[in-house]
Order: sequence, then C-alpha cells, then structure tokens
Amino acid sequence: MNVMHLTSALMFLLIAGNAASGAEDPVAPWKANVRIAPVSVVPGRHSIHSYYVANPESPDGKRVLFFTSTHPAGYIGQVRMIERATGKETVLAENVHTEDAHRAACQQWLSGGKRVAFHEVVDKRWRVVVVDVETLEKKVVAEDRQTGFGRPDGDVLPMYGCHWNPGPHRDLYMWDARTGAVRTALKMSAVQEQHGQWLQTEFSGKPASIFFPVLSPDLKRVFFKMAAGNGGDNYMAKNASQRQGLVCFDLEAGRMKWFRAQWGHPGWHPDSRHIFEMGNLIFDTDQPATPPGRLKDVPNLRGSHPSVSPDGKLMVTDGLSETAGGKPGEWGILVGDMRGGKWALLHSFTQSKGARSWRRNDPHPVFSADGQRIYYNVSDGEFTRLHVVERAKP
Repeated sequence: MNVMHLTSALMFLLIAGNAASGAEDPVAPWKANVRIAPVSVVPGRHSIHSYYVANPESPDGKRVLFFTSTHPAGYIGQVRMIERATGKETVLAENVHTEDAHRAACQQWLSGGKRVAFHEVVDKRWRVVVVDVETLEKKVVAEDRQTGFGRPDGDVLPMYGCHWNPGPHRDLYMWDARTGAVRTALKMSAVQEQHGQWLQTEFSGKPASIFFPVLSPDLKRVFFKMAAGNGGDNYMAKNASQRQGLVCFDLEAGRMKWFRAQWGHPGWHPDSRHIFEMGNLIFDTDQPATPPGRLKDVPNLRGSHPSVSPDGKLMVTDGLSETAGGKPGEWGILVGDMRGGKWALLHSFTQSKGARSWRRNDPHPVFSADGQRIYYNVSDGEFTRLHVVERAKP
C-alpha cells in the first residue's frame, strides 16, 4: 500500500512506532519488579487525585497534589500536597466543598509548581481559587465558574460556567497567572455559528454552553465538550445537564479546527496535535475529516480513561481487567505500547467500595512528567486511596 494513501491518523501510528524503535519493548520495565504503594499512609480518610488529564506530581517531581476527605461521600475535604521524600503534608485549602468525589476539587499544578488551582462551592456559589504554594496565600480568580485543566508548567487556566446553570457565563475563559486577568478566549456564539445545526438537534433547542476545557501540552489548543443545563442549583445529579460532543479550538489561530459528535474520555497526545480517546482511538485534529486510527492488539477495557506517556511511547488506561488477566469483576491499571501488541496489567483490584459519592470515583491513571511513575485511585475498601506504581529501575 502506498504510504501517501494512508490516513494521517494511521500515519501517526507509524510515526509513533518509529519513535519507540529505540527500545524493542517499552513495556518491559513495567512487567516485573514494579513498586506499588499508597501515596500517603495516613489512615481513616480518602485521598484522591483529580483526573486522568492532570498529573498530580509537581513538575520538579518532589511533591504530589491530592484531595483528602473523612466524609463518607468524599466531596468535602482538604486540598493537600505531600513531599515524596519525607511524607510531610501541607494543607493548601480546608473545608472545600466539591461537586463529587469523581474529580474532587479538580486540583492541579500551575506555573511550574508555584501555584495550585481548584474550584469549590460556598453558599451555593461556585468559584475558582488559586493558591501560592510557598506563602499559602489564596486568591479567588473567578466566581460563578468552574475550572477546566491547564498544564503544570503553564500560567494559563481554562474556566467555564457551571454546566447545569451557566447563566451569562457560557463562553470559554482563561485566567493568566502572569497578569491576574481573565479573558474570554472563545464565545459560545462562535461555536453556535459553526455547529448550530448539531447543537439544535443534540440538545433539542436548549441553550448550550462550553464545558470542561482541557489545554494541550504546548498551550496552543484546547478541547472541550458542550453542555445544556437544566437550571436550578442541583449540581449533584447525573441529569443536571446534558453533555456531548468534542470540539478542538486553536487558541493561537483563533479558530475551531476539529469536531466530533461524541465524547468518551479524550486526552491530549504530547505532540499537542492528536487526541487519544477511549477505545484506544487516535484522532488527528489537523485533519477533521480523517477517520481515527486504532491501536492494535491492546485490550480495550470498558469504562477506561486512557492517557499517553510524555515521550509518546506508552499508554495507560483503567477498566474491567478480566480480558487482561485480572479476576472477574475487578478493575485494573494497564500499560501498553502505543504501537500496539505489547501490554502489561500492573494492578488489579476491587473498585466497588471507597467514597460513597453520587458520581463514583474512578482510578484515572496518569503518568508522571518523567514517565517513571503512574498515579491512580483505588476504591477497594472503606476509603478511596491514591496509589502510585513505579517502573523497574534500569
């Protein structure tokens, strides 16, 4: 087959394979002598990292960010960081009320680890807060909005209006740590202009808003989904809003580049061009009409949250693990070669206990910045606990 006739997504698979050619089996260090442990050994509480698109380890590798709670449901608690070398914990924010234990407070690193951002609700009003890690000074940077996910080494934080009842806040907003200012990066009216017919059909004419933006590694693009809220202030309900679609917007060029009518669990590839989606699908956001490539011979675990290692060679995902060698009904953390064909089940466990949130917590595995560790949540007992698995030393 002539290479010129391959789709760009399949071309990407070939490129990924060439990038990994320096190691015959990049999965090998994860197959034996890995170390698995809870991040914190403090008993009697939940410890939760926010999401599979947010590495909880600080850019310098010295600290881990997480949410702790003694509340049975796990959505009232503290934002903390722990020193990896000593186990010393620092409370960054107390009495934080969140939407659920699924993403906790959406806590995340910013500005190379100098700042931590999260959101919370106070007296039924949502706000986005940024904490200076050294001084512990807190600043409310926006009200009536929630936080999407930026990048640990970046200064820009994406935000959006409350998806169940956004009011006037239906656009995509960016807070800049360098200036302290909030700007509107994309108006909902522009999305409506380009995808109005789909929005009308999908949401039955209800007004929609931009929801859950995630910045690309190079900070130049953002993907997000759409939401049509049902109003009121009951955010603890699965039908609080209808959510669907996946849009990629080029922040640098100021234009929408790519659209998909479905939302699974997308995450950025480190090249900031491709999106890796549940089902082990790869989408090229520079080619909106191109069908996705798909990894071969890697188990597709149901309910998975896939993410890619910083060097682009490996993927990690979670889901029911029986097809990968786990016990029936157990969840697992699985790492695989992005070229397909080689994979390893790292940890299999019961995932039916833990925080009793109305929206349950999932493992949400994600690599550390150096690719040596994978962080994920485990709900195998009374408490949901953040774990880390570290690959074998060279």
